[in-house]
Amino acid sequence: MAITDIKEFAHLTDFDIEALGHELDTIRREVEESRGVCDARYIRRVIRLQRSLELGARAVLFGSRKRPLWILGAGMLSVAKIIENMELGHNVSHGQWDWMNDPEIHSTTWEWDMTGVSEHWKRAHNYSHHTYTNIVGMDDDVGFGILRMTRDEKWRPVNLLQPIANVVLAAGFEWGIALHDLKAQKLLEGVNRYQLNTAPNRQFAIKIARQLGKDFVLFPAMTGRAWKNTLTANATANLVRNLWTYAVIFCGHFPDGAEKFTIEQFATETRAQWYLRQMLGSANIDAGPVMAFMTGNLSYQIEHHLFPDLPSNRYAEIAVKVRALCEKYDLPYTTGPLSRQYLLALRTIHKLALPDRFLKRTSDDAPETSSEHKFRSTGSRITEAFRIDAETGRRRGLLSALRDHAEAQVARRRSKRRRQLQ
Repeated sequence: MAITDIKEFAHLTDFDIEALGHELDTIRREVEESRGVCDARYIRRVIRLQRSLELGARAVLFGSRKRPLWILGAGMLSVAKIIENMELGHNVSHGQWDWMNDPEIHSTTWEWDMTGVSEHWKRAHNYSHHTYTNIVGMDDDVGFGILRMTRDEKWRPVNLLQPIANVVLAAGFEWGIALHDLKAQKLLEGVNRYQLNTAPNRQFAIKIARQLGKDFVLFPAMTGRAWKNTLTANATANLVRNLWTYAVIFCGHFPDGAEKFTIEQFATETRAQWYLRQMLGSANIDAGPVMAFMTGNLSYQIEHHLFPDLPSNRYAEIAVKVRALCEKYDLPYTTGPLSRQYLLALRTIHKLALPDRFLKRTSDDAPETSSEHKFRSTGSRITEAFRIDAETGRRRGLLSALRDHAEAQVARRRSKRRRQLQ
């Protein structure tokens, strides 16, 4: 099963976890107190850049009957849509810039360039996902109700179609998110999900009409004889944005090391344990400044889950401090190249499409799902002797426990092979 006792899994005491929470609160306070002109200048520059790219792309597409101009226009529009979706729409809607009191750059007024309704997304994502992160049965973002991403979820025959469903989800990611959030909104308002004439459905229909009308009617019509080329360029830009957003989200939530949790863990959770759950349930992408910007700084997914409403341009400096805390408390800091993180997530998607009888590992000790029970066989539960290294005097936590567990597993396999050869 998923993690039921985060203290035992992390190999930390109550005192350790509360101390970690206090240090993370200090990081939050320091950033909040230092927000100012430089941060405001950053977000306004991003908005100008995004709008300039989109305006330039629209102008270039007037000549899109010429292949080079179509490629240039579609490329510029793709980048503009990615920036709007990742660094603007997602982060503004999280309230990261509400402190500026600018009515244009505020979570209550921003409506982003995708089919989903911002208000639906904020309730399903900002509240449900960031409160119940990776809690099986509470966080609907674990597989988005389409994919089985943990062995704690019962296998169903429909899961055999996961590899195909994953491709469809990636290509139409904005639609998948929109429908996912619409379902959550209906549940929140207590309306029948199959009833058509409801407030959530009307909001969704208006947003769809606006998006489709803009990308596939208005802007193509404005380019006259080049309307077909403009239409395909718009469709291409939407596809590129969807694929990129999907890849970034999956790399931050589903590679090995992004742990899952049980409702029992949440039932008694403290604020400090919530911090710890965010650290253990998220994964980063190794990225330079340009790559980080194009991910909306969600390459710092761990930092985003710790502080979802702090300005995204500060995540890089926060990451240095969070890494230091992971080293201090001997906790893993899960990160890797985008290609590796995505391949790990993809492996899970294909592997968990199969019935459990074809899987060798259990939900207590699998690459994508584990729990505190995996350590009990190796005797590495929390004791004063285990927590402190006798030679160095340094704290021994989850990172050391994982290393010892891996070594014990290798030793068992070698011993088994030797017995088979005798």
